[in-house]
Amino acid sequence: MDKVLEDFLNTVKFDGNGLICAIAQDDATGDILMQAFMNRDALQRTLETGKVHYWSRSRQKLWFKGESSGNVQELRGLFIDCDNDSLLLRIHQIGNAACHTGYRSCYYRKFTPAGLETIGEPVFDPKKVYGA
Repeated sequence: MDKVLEDFLNTVKFDGNGLICAIAQDDATGDILMQAFMNRDALQRTLETGKVHYWSRSRQKLWFKGESSGNVQELRGLFIDCDNDSLLLRIHQIGNAACHTGYRSCYYRKFTPAGLETIGEPVFDPKKVYGA
């Protein structure tokens, strides 16, 4: 591993579970597409390959974004916050959706005085992509 990458990884403040919050933002539109977690390995693989990897807390495994759906995220820029404990990933979203529910963004529900309102339409059927 090159020294610049190693120094950066040593700067990152992973939490007690070895994770850091990562927010994926569409580089072209500025839309926030999703929030997930990365461990050191996911972050390293992302920086080495230019393709975004996350840590799945529910499956307890490394997860290459798009491995099942084809909706891959290409890294365009990576920013770290002032406390070194949160990442902003500027990405190019390949495919129409970042969200496993079939929506472009995971943030497709808006709170209103009447309750949650769904914004937009799903762009794919998750049952067809992931199965039941």
